[in-house]
Amino acid sequence: VQLVESGGGLVQAGGSLRLSCKASGRIFSINVMGWYRQAPGMQRELVAQILRGGVTNYADSVKGRFTISRDNAENTVYLQMNSLKPEDTAVYYCNADYSNLLPWGQGTQVIVSS
Repeated sequence: VQLVESGGGLVQAGGSLRLSCKASGRIFSINVMGWYRQAPGMQRELVAQILRGGVTNYADSVKGRFTISRDNAENTVYLQMNSLKPEDTAVYYCNADYSNLLPWGQGTQVIVSS
C-alpha cells in the first residue's frame, strides 16, 4: 500500500484545512488508520486515529478542533482541521497504527501563521 497525502498549505491562525490521504491499495482491511505530524526538531506524534468501524481517538492538543474520517470505498482518510494554531505547524502524514506501520508517504506541509 502506498500513501499519498495532500491538502496542506499556509493558513492564518483560526483558519481551517482539510487533509486527504489516498492509499494505492485497499484500506478497509486495515483496522486502525491515523494521522501523525512532525514539527521541525520534534519527534513524529500521533494526533488522530480512526478504527474501521468509525471509533475515533484524538491527542489532547487537537481534541475538539480536528476530525478524522475514512472512506473505505475510496481508500481515503481525511483530517478536517479547524481553529488552527501556530503550534499545529508541521508535516502531516497518515499511516496505520504503530504496530502495523506501512511505508511512510511524503507528507503534506501545514503552516499556521499567527
